[in-house]
Amino acid sequence: MLNSVRKGEELNKANLLKFLYENELIRDINDELLINQFSNGYSNLTYLVASSNDSFVLRMPPEGATKRGHDMSREFKVLSQLSSGFPKVPKAYTYCEDEQILGRPFYIMEKIEGEIITYNRAKELNISPQNFGKISNSWLETFVELHATDYKSCGLEDLGRPNGYVERQVSNWGKQYLKAKTQEVPEAIKVMAWMETNQPKTYDHCLIHNDFKYDNVVFKNEEWDNINAVLDWEMCTLGDPLMDLGTSIAYWSMPSDPPPLLEGLPSPTMLPGNPSRTEIAELYAQKSGRKIDNMVFYYVYGLFKIAVIVQQIFYRYQKGLTTNEKFKHLDKSSQFLCIMAMQAIHKNRIEKLF
Repeated sequence: MLNSVRKGEELNKANLLKFLYENELIRDINDELLINQFSNGYSNLTYLVASSNDSFVLRMPPEGATKRGHDMSREFKVLSQLSSGFPKVPKAYTYCEDEQILGRPFYIMEKIEGEIITYNRAKELNISPQNFGKISNSWLETFVELHATDYKSCGLEDLGRPNGYVERQVSNWGKQYLKAKTQEVPEAIKVMAWMETNQPKTYDHCLIHNDFKYDNVVFKNEEWDNINAVLDWEMCTLGDPLMDLGTSIAYWSMPSDPPPLLEGLPSPTMLPGNPSRTEIAELYAQKSGRKIDNMVFYYVYGLFKIAVIVQQIFYRYQKGLTTNEKFKHLDKSSQFLCIMAMQAIHKNRIEKLF
């Protein structure tokens, strides 16, 4: 959803105008730029920049963010090279690492036309259960297509280190949580210890997105049969595809989930017509040919990973590095995600946890 630019997150229009002109993205140095900000999402800042002749999307990290997970050069590389093997990506135009321009590195890509399904947008469109069946199928088909992409032919074989991927992720997300914690959450410590003990020792690898959910895909139209593009490639790497699936189903809220989850992290997946988390996992297994025997681990990992991301954002909010009021209670959301993870561990399943 587009809004005016939030206070403290404004862009230097004069510098941006000069940059666009010098990179031949606009024709007139005296052009007027209209800048708005996309409000959905909790990670990198995303802007719509409109000139008299064209529109672009600009992506940059938030103030105070570490480079890990906010690496603009890496995201630009993925967009630039992936299209030869997986065409559902926006065209990347240019990357800038000169922090004198806008204060942080950024890149510019094309604006993709189509429909993005957030919870509020789904309610506004009054999407029927039948159409959610089509939406979930298109979404899952694209997910499987991404995991089947020949990343080597795209020149992305150096994007990550598949060997030891699961071990590193379990360790690194735990370290990041401890760095960002603002209160003692016993469940978080227990989840970290459980994942360390119960992580798989052998696993497949492929190109993974790491944030594949409804509001990161752009549907061509309200027929819901075709996806124009997948967005937000900041965490794309080479790793275990079930870690990708685990993150996706951790975002997959269901109407049977407890109110703290539904209210804190609302998702269109909770609306009628969407498959359950178990059904999504089983459909993924059918379509991809992969076994999903250890799905509880991957779901717990996904919940904890989101808990860490949410906690990091709250940490920046508490430090005054962002003023977005929707971040003020994210510490509670982070804590509840860890409680959800413990319930999944105790009950050895990925739904009906309370």
